[in-house]
Amino acid sequence: MASTAEILRSVPGIGPVASTMLIAEMPELGYLSGEQAAALTALAPIAHDSGALRGKRAIGGGRRLLRHVLFQAALVASHHNPVLKPFADRLRAAGKPHKVVIIAVARKLVTIANAMCKSRQKWTHLPA
Repeated sequence: MASTAEILRSVPGIGPVASTMLIAEMPELGYLSGEQAAALTALAPIAHDSGALRGKRAIGGGRRLLRHVLFQAALVASHHNPVLKPFADRLRAAGKPHKVVIIAVARKLVTIANAMCKSRQKWTHLPA
């Protein structure tokens, strides 16, 4: 668990609380696909469709406490993570609402964390 916490803490935006919550609330981290990880943390959009009616997509279900912690981590990551900051800026420039931007960043953050736990590698950002 200590090595997993070290891997998670290497990601800009994930601090001690977020890494502890990810380990405690999501023991299957690193063994799932990115979509499954996002769905378990309730960050995947769920369709509200019926027949020909196409409803609005919204997040929901999953592990609520973990979603709240990841929302806070995404706020930090959207300003300080060198990969997620341009992503968030692009969404803001496209006119997306603040909550939509932060939830999109949180979803990317959990998929990145899942992939890093799967490969057992720490964060390394190589400038483009």
